[in-house]
Amino acid sequence: MATSTVSFKSREDHRKQIELEEARKAGLAPAEVDEDGKEINPHIPQYMSSAPWYLNAERPSLKHQRKWKSNPSYTKDWYDRGATIGRADKYRKGACENCGAMTHDAKSCMDRPRKLGAKWTGKYIAPDEKIEHFELDYDGKRDRWNGYDAASFARVVERYEAADEARKKFLKEQQLKKLEEKNTTGDEKDTPSDDDDEDSLKIDEAKVDESKQMDFAKVEKRVRTTGGGSTGTVRNLRIREDTAKYLLNLDINSAYYDPKTRAMREDPLPDADPNEKFYAGDNQNRHSGQALEFKQLNVHAWEAFEKGQDVHMQAAPSQAELLFKNFQVNKEKLKSHTKDVIMEKYGNAAAQEELPQELLLGQSERQVEYDRAGRIIKGQDVVLPKSKYEEDVYINNHTSVWGSWFHNFQWGYQCCQQTIKNSYCTGSAGIEAAEAAGELMKANIARKEANEEKPAAAEDKQLATWGSDVPDDLVLDKKKLADALKKEDERRREEKDERKRKYNVTWNDEVTAEDMEAFRIKKVHHDDPMKEFLH
Repeated sequence: MATSTVSFKSREDHRKQIELEEARKAGLAPAEVDEDGKEINPHIPQYMSSAPWYLNAERPSLKHQRKWKSNPSYTKDWYDRGATIGRADKYRKGACENCGAMTHDAKSCMDRPRKLGAKWTGKYIAPDEKIEHFELDYDGKRDRWNGYDAASFARVVERYEAADEARKKFLKEQQLKKLEEKNTTGDEKDTPSDDDDEDSLKIDEAKVDESKQMDFAKVEKRVRTTGGGSTGTVRNLRIREDTAKYLLNLDINSAYYDPKTRAMREDPLPDADPNEKFYAGDNQNRHSGQALEFKQLNVHAWEAFEKGQDVHMQAAPSQAELLFKNFQVNKEKLKSHTKDVIMEKYGNAAAQEELPQELLLGQSERQVEYDRAGRIIKGQDVVLPKSKYEEDVYINNHTSVWGSWFHNFQWGYQCCQQTIKNSYCTGSAGIEAAEAAGELMKANIARKEANEEKPAAAEDKQLATWGSDVPDDLVLDKKKLADALKKEDERRREEKDERKRKYNVTWNDEVTAEDMEAFRIKKVHHDDPMKEFLH
């Protein structure tokens, strides 16, 4: 039943096949077995059990109906971040010239550029990164939680549990300390109720005074109306007399206003006087004031977490801020200590005497002389810093780089004036040979133009009216020519008026020279601007 190849069967074989299928459905015959030895349900329809022709299945099987993906977890795999394979002891050929890893090159290296790379020092070889390739399906590519480690949330739970234990321990110590003070003083007048004392010792950070909580978002402003001014309470609302930010500049090419978030990041009036503007875009608030401090605090929290500190800006902002303040204090102390050590060792010339005005303005006594072509005659030129990319690399025995020469809208080498990039340098000899070849080509062209004969001028032959050469003894009869002109006029008049044409029209195929001359005279020249006045 589950066959894929359709072969010719006789009527008897087809009848036996139908009887076998009916017996299998009735349970009188054993079920059909596939390639793996599994029984095939005889009640499966043929259009499901038969394999497509392009699979070339020789035996009955249901593999074409099963899941063909080899990896069952193609939506759960993810990259092992930060994993490395191993570290080499010495530099290997083809590795990164900067850090020595085999998994990338020098241009894509993310390590700090070294003064001497691992290719030349052979030390501090970086480990090779672990490179993985996954075949994700549609859902796997769009799963935002793919690769998330749920065990990382246990650190947050542990941190909160530790803070809760510390809070309970602190409350217990405070209670014991209060009881010891009561026992030592022996004063029982101020102990009307022990429950009030215990309640006063408890600290609940989540509880806020209701009056403060209600007035938290309250802003006292004077709201002016058309009917008269009145003082009221507005909760974080702007004064309605202020111009809306999207009405400051009605140009469609001005700053974009997002109506959903009511945000306008760019300045709607960039050319206006900054002293007169009261709104310069939302980006001004993001890059000024405490926004920069908050950004520095976030960056410090990230870097501290990467270096092993148990700090999180969103979970414990007070702890992160305190750690950042301590870091800034220690940083200032380290700077001052380093400055004191340097001044103690080398002295402080700036405090002893004032610097000359020339040095303060960035001037010096260094003198450099140039010639008319811009070359240095005397002195030393300013050394430009080199980049991480290759510079001044000369190939194929060239003494100049590609692009140092330009001629006839083509780039080339200055040393040999060749415009082929992968050519071998020929030096001055190549330049002389190219010039000689150019001169020889010019001389050959000039010689060819001088030797070329000018085409003979065509003789003005008087052609016959019927298209052949005019014989020397051709003489037109004036009387016959006048008769031919009349006939031509009558013929043209008949062509204009079809009603004058007779039924018994006879045609004369014999054309004389006078008839052709009359046709040429009466012929309408469409290119002639005076054709309307000829006839």
